[in-house]
Amino acid sequence: MLGNYLPILIFMAVTLVMGSMFIVAGKLLGPSRPDAEKNSPYECGFEAFEDSRMKFDVRYYLVAILFIIFDLEIAFLFPWAIALDEIGTFGLVAMAIFLGVLVVGFIFEWKKGALEWE
Repeated sequence: MLGNYLPILIFMAVTLVMGSMFIVAGKLLGPSRPDAEKNSPYECGFEAFEDSRMKFDVRYYLVAILFIIFDLEIAFLFPWAIALDEIGTFGLVAMAIFLGVLVVGFIFEWKKGALEWE
């Protein structure tokens, strides 16, 4: 059973070693000529004029929730459609419940005004 995971373990080990080698080689062989201009903080070519930890509008989070809702729907809809013959009526009812929950979330977003942008 664990023999099935050996290629994955080898792949991860090789990836870790190669990634570490590239980082170390870049640090050792790359030019390092820092000056005041390179080390200064910048925002679009000029000095920052606000704190980077400012508050976002709530609508940003509502749009993020919308993305998650539709992303989950698509991520689960394709495998379900492919395996519909094997899972039968139980799969159809389970997907109907899942889509119903997503529709409730979509209606919540709609009522909160996340789809109306100023």
